[in-house]
Amino acid sequence: MEIWLNQSSTDDFILLGIFSHSPTDLVLFSVVMVVFTVALCGNVLLLFLIYGDPQLHTPMYFFLGQLSLMDLILVCTNVPKMVVNFLTGGKSISFVGCGIQIGLFVCLVGSEGFLLGFMAYDRYVAISHPLHYPVLMSQRVCLQIVGSSWAFGIIDGVIQMVVVMTFPYCGLREVNHFFCEMLSLLKLACIDTSIFENVIYACCVFMLFLPFSITVASYAFILRAVLLMRYAQAGKKALATCSSHLTAVSLFYGAAMFIYLRPRRYRVPSHDKMVSIFYTVLTPMLNPVIYSLRNRDVMRALRKGLDHCRISSQH
Repeated sequence: MEIWLNQSSTDDFILLGIFSHSPTDLVLFSVVMVVFTVALCGNVLLLFLIYGDPQLHTPMYFFLGQLSLMDLILVCTNVPKMVVNFLTGGKSISFVGCGIQIGLFVCLVGSEGFLLGFMAYDRYVAISHPLHYPVLMSQRVCLQIVGSSWAFGIIDGVIQMVVVMTFPYCGLREVNHFFCEMLSLLKLACIDTSIFENVIYACCVFMLFLPFSITVASYAFILRAVLLMRYAQAGKKALATCSSHLTAVSLFYGAAMFIYLRPRRYRVPSHDKMVSIFYTVLTPMLNPVIYSLRNRDVMRALRKGLDHCRISSQH
């Protein structure tokens, strides 16, 4: 930490960004701002609904609330700085600010990956072992699941942040991204970072494939349970409860694997920046939309809240 605090203003990094001031990029920037606003409002609203409606105080919605919290912090980690730089014409970010962005981003992506895996396990228990569900997914178990998801992400984020920010950086310090993305930053290091990059690659494989394996295994057992159900309607209802989660999982893991599991020679900065926009802004916006529009309980809680606000305004 002392090394960070001793950094002078000359040690700032330059974020090259993703948008220019061309008419096309101005339209794209406006779209990103709309998506960011919807993501912000959608996740805040979902958090209020889940923690304000007693009927949503179940394990599934507890996990969904944590997912919304992660998405809310994630979308606020990188986008505001990108917006400020674009509107003011500035491109610099302090050494400490860059480190904080790296730590938060890695922490949140890692935590969300594990949480999505555990949410698939929750659906498996609910469908395959409904009678034992209250015991297998007790409040204590839910807290342990959420706590371990956050712990994995925080530990990974802190380690990567500390190691990356202790490397010496030289040259123009221009990061070819719209935030301090770790792989883009490592290209500016004055020393060979190939060993560290290989370690990071191995960590990414672990952090992605472990929860992904839990998800695949859970849904394999869910499919087996559905096929064994005597009534087709019960099977459709069971699959309907999983469809929202499957959509969220596909979006998250698909984008993350594209960014971090490709060989170095196939990485193109412009592609990486566009995909990063996808899962740092678009995915946090889609999650509350997916889980609310396709979920009767959430829509009921929303209508209940709107009715309460309407009645209160009349008095």
